Amino acid sequence: MILLVASKLDICAKNMANYIIENYNSELIKDNLYKIDNLHLILIEEEALYAEWLEQFDVDAYVFLSKHRSEKNIPALTSHFTGNFNKAEFGGNDKELAYTFPSLQKYYMINLYEKRDKLKDYQIVIEATHHGPTSLSKPSLFIEIGSSIEQWNDRNAIEIVCDTLIQTLRDIRYARKVAIGLGGTHYPLKFNKLLLESECALGHIAPKYALEFVDKHILDQMIDKSIEKIDNIILDWKGLGREKERLKDLLSSYNLEITRV
Repeated sequence: MILLVASKLDICAKNMANYIIENYNSELIKDNLYKIDNLHLILIEEEALYAEWLEQFDVDAYVFLSKHRSEKNIPALTSHFTGNFNKAEFGGNDKELAYTFPSLQKYYMINLYEKRDKLKDYQIVIEATHHGPTSLSKPSLFIEIGSSIEQWNDRNAIEIVCDTLIQTLRDIRYARKVAIGLGGTHYPLKFNKLLLESECALGHIAPKYALEFVDKHILDQMIDKSIEKIDNIILDWKGLGREKERLKDLLSSYNLEITRV
């Protein structure tokens, strides 16, 4: 079972949840908890980043409906996995990464990208791993609409994102290859292109600004905390910066294919 999670403190999450409740075969099980086919949806009181208590639910994965914010307020439809490479400034625990479901993100993004003609004002892009929750024992994926209140209330984007998510969850497919990524920006365009155009799915992505914190403890989590076997480490070679040589030495002890992009 997949649990959809929406915070009542997040106007975009509430809009997304209300659309799903109103337009799909939803049944209120108890306060704030709905059953929708083989999915469940819960409305929570706190910010989603801190919802470690959701561990009490026996589920296969958590999908968080969320607003997206950025300094430039560029309209964007994003998705990302959760985790903290260093200090936990926004939920979760220090130096802890959550579990990932790479194929779920991949096919959600592919399905969404196929509708890009109806979303002409929006960038469709994955984000690097960031924020909490981090301690849930099943995968956590954030599905976001942004980056300002105009987009959080955009009925067209809300409908397409929610319909695409339900479509993806009703027909879960699995990628032939699964990798993790190192390097690049917070919006890793090389990895985004690879995810959309190749047969590879991606789990955790550590961007350039977090590479100094990628040690064996973090790298082990990037590899081990995926419900699909990681068989490749993909490097944004020009986006490794001064950590390039150190990471080359670190990666040499892992029996995984290394690919440069």
